[in-house]
Amino acid sequence: MTDEQPESARPEQGAHPAEDAGTATGADTGTATGADTGADTGTATETDAAAEQSAADAPLLRLEQVTKSYGNVAALSEVSLDVHAGSVSCVLGDNGAGKSTLIKIIAGLHPHDSGTYTIDGEPARLGSPREALDRGIATVYQDLAVVPLMPVWRNFFLGSEPRVGRGPLRRLDVAEMRRTTRRALLRMGIDLRDVDQPIGTLSGGERQCVAIARAVHFGARVLVLDEPTAALGVKQSGVVLKYVAAARDEGIGVVLITHNPHHAYLVGDRFVLLKRGEMAGSHAKESITLDRLTREMAGGSELDELSHELERSPAPPPPGSAA
Repeated sequence: MTDEQPESARPEQGAHPAEDAGTATGADTGTATGADTGADTGTATETDAAAEQSAADAPLLRLEQVTKSYGNVAALSEVSLDVHAGSVSCVLGDNGAGKSTLIKIIAGLHPHDSGTYTIDGEPARLGSPREALDRGIATVYQDLAVVPLMPVWRNFFLGSEPRVGRGPLRRLDVAEMRRTTRRALLRMGIDLRDVDQPIGTLSGGERQCVAIARAVHFGARVLVLDEPTAALGVKQSGVVLKYVAAARDEGIGVVLITHNPHHAYLVGDRFVLLKRGEMAGSHAKESITLDRLTREMAGGSELDELSHELERSPAPPPPGSAA
């Protein structure tokens, strides 16, 4: 006797359960895999974007709790400074505040005693100004270190002169230096009459501008300016500040050392105040006014006390006059 299956239990003609199951499983797997891959890709993209943003926000140069002493004299005590690409960090203070010592540490002239000095996030201890230049840190000192009787183009390439020829016929590539100097100055908006004129014939502001253009041309990523407007008049100071802003717009991190809060406030993005080797304040531009910055640099309460002492009391009436 043969058992017959009910029609409802019989597989339909042409139906393949195993294939259907495999197809369904493959579709589900493909869908899941595609979803997972898309999610992973999206997550990776977000992670990369966050990493890029973090790298962009990281400072080019950072000093944290840096201290420097000369014998028993503490020139700097726990000073911190961040320098970001495309921004101007101003260091303000009177004479003896420690500004020059800070410059020397950044430029590799003197090592710091304690604290951390990082460049691109890596700890650094520079042994010479040449090492600082190799790391993209250029310093323009107040005296500029130019040769007054040499032409502008010769000072522009001083110490980095390109040469042509071989052996005993090797010589300075004067034509290339002239062209490059003229082009580099124009790039910064500096239009000199003649790059062949002695640099000593230029005004103080023009010489400062040439020094800034030189640093930009030779690839500085951090530009330290030591009192660039100290010996200049109002008009020339304005010209120099214009080119400080131009260097900032080139993506360079600028450290402006000055004792003039008005000049600092015109171009600065962040202000660090030093007093007797210690930090007296650190402010972003949007969090402080020029008046407050000036008062903090001048001493605040000390300035009020001095003003009070200088106030004249009313003169006593002359003898015999009516009260």
